Amino acid sequence: MTETVAINSDGPGIVRVQRQTTSGFVAMALGTSMIAAIGSMPWWASQGQIRDVVELCCYIAVAAMWNLLAGYAGLVSVGQQAFVGVAAYAMFVMAQLWGVNPFFAVILAVSAPALLAIPTYALLHRLDGPYFAIGTWVIAEVMRLATSIFAYVNAGAGMSLRVMTGYSADQRAMGVSFLCAFMLLVTVGGSYLLLRSRYGLALTAVRDNPVAAASQGVNVGRLRFLIWMAAAVGTGLAGAVYFLAQLRITPPSAYDPNWASIAIFVVMVGGLGSLEGVIIGALIYFFADRWFGEYGAIYLVVLGLLTLFMAIFARGGVWGVICKIVDAPWFPTRRTLLEDKP
Repeated sequence: MTETVAINSDGPGIVRVQRQTTSGFVAMALGTSMIAAIGSMPWWASQGQIRDVVELCCYIAVAAMWNLLAGYAGLVSVGQQAFVGVAAYAMFVMAQLWGVNPFFAVILAVSAPALLAIPTYALLHRLDGPYFAIGTWVIAEVMRLATSIFAYVNAGAGMSLRVMTGYSADQRAMGVSFLCAFMLLVTVGGSYLLLRSRYGLALTAVRDNPVAAASQGVNVGRLRFLIWMAAAVGTGLAGAVYFLAQLRITPPSAYDPNWASIAIFVVMVGGLGSLEGVIIGALIYFFADRWFGEYGAIYLVVLGLLTLFMAIFARGGVWGVICKIVDAPWFPTRRTLLEDKP
């Protein structure tokens, strides 16, 4: 089964555009089932399993947003933890200090990274390559230091989400599970819809050659700004959901550089510029962290070497290797021309 759109009915046959594949339909069915399973976790999973799934989903969400930035817009950021932290702290302030429902506060908190993204892009958009990356890291550090001395959020001592004691364990699990499913729909599902749209075509052109894309009428600057904003909101949503489940936040944990490191590892190992690679890379990191994290520095060195190996010898990541064996995309975005003979 394929989804096709007729674009020309003149001549000897009908030319159509194929935009869906059998593997895409299968992946969509499995993905829908997984989203439903995540939303229903309070009825079948333990508290520990829910925390693990939430953590994995947050990795997927943050990596999917970094993949949009680096894999399509050409913006390599090592400071995405700035948006994780500012959204998480905004959620804590709204819920703990302002009395907003904590689950609703997660949704409202994404306004904070959106507001932060505007002036930061104004400062960074003139930079390129490593200078842009360093600039994002500087902004993240500035946010961490500013939060550490801001008395309203208890400075470096951090905050606890004591308001959650007013909810039962089942209510907390239900709220976190629903928000987790919503987060995946927004980040992964939203990325897929974006890449299938006309903006996705423009992004692909920008990824391949921004100069050539600009010569064909693509507003590269505006498109990069929109992706920067979208990535900030998606990353912030992941941060708010993660720390809602943790119930505790401090500046070092909120603005932890590991958020950027995890995103880079996931995307580089899974496959830059592919949603399939994001999911594969997140699963690899999650289980590697669970099985080998106890080895400390040795484990981190191995992860770094693996990332370097993939960057040099398999730039398409694990998904790129799979694609050389079988052409079965989970998130098909290609447009293939077909002609039906009369």
